[in-house]
Amino acid sequence: MRRAAATGLVCAAIAVAMSTAGTSFAARLGIFQQHKDIGVTPKKGKAKYNAKKDEYVVTGGGANIWAKTDAFQYVYKQISGDVTLTADVHFLGQGVEAHRKATLMIRQSLDPDSAYADVALHGAGLTSLQYRPAASEETQEIQSTVNAPEEIRIERHGNQFTIQAGSKSGELTASGPVTVNLQDPVYIGLAVCSHNAGVLETAVFANVKLEQGQPTAGRLRVLRAPFSAEGM
Repeated sequence: MRRAAATGLVCAAIAVAMSTAGTSFAARLGIFQQHKDIGVTPKKGKAKYNAKKDEYVVTGGGANIWAKTDAFQYVYKQISGDVTLTADVHFLGQGVEAHRKATLMIRQSLDPDSAYADVALHGAGLTSLQYRPAASEETQEIQSTVNAPEEIRIERHGNQFTIQAGSKSGELTASGPVTVNLQDPVYIGLAVCSHNAGVLETAVFANVKLEQGQPTAGRLRVLRAPFSAEGM
């Protein structure tokens, strides 16, 4: 009986430890599941979630998110259906390249040549709807009329993608839509590219909100990050 009781206590302790580890891992990435470098990134990126500030600090390298292949740091989760991703975004430091990019991205796969759509904030303030219609095709873009926005957003409705950009206190200006045929599930998340494979650049994504459903139908489900007392 004593041996059985001891075994039970050990099993319970292991279960608690596994549960705590899982919670801690989730808290480190907020609402997202994983992070990794995509494509050729000689300098390795990283990502941290600060629960107290509710912000993600993402550091990435890579030559570009453009042309036929991409290279960047990606914080992501898999999801299906219509979705909207919104965040307040700014870079840390002066940076090396004017076209370093911080983006909200939706892509078919984690392959560097994957089809995708994103809203890309450049270091110099340019904001655009970038998209690759199919794997290995050239990236295209629609430039927003808004320069250096505080808040950016990407919306997926079926295979239609629209972006919005503007200030936190004012109206957002939309660009698009464009058509990119993506099959569920897709990868959605935060991406940072230094635009220079020899350096790393860092961007902060705050007030990140991921909503599933049609915004106009009032059926949004907001995914919020679990709170953790641990900071960065």
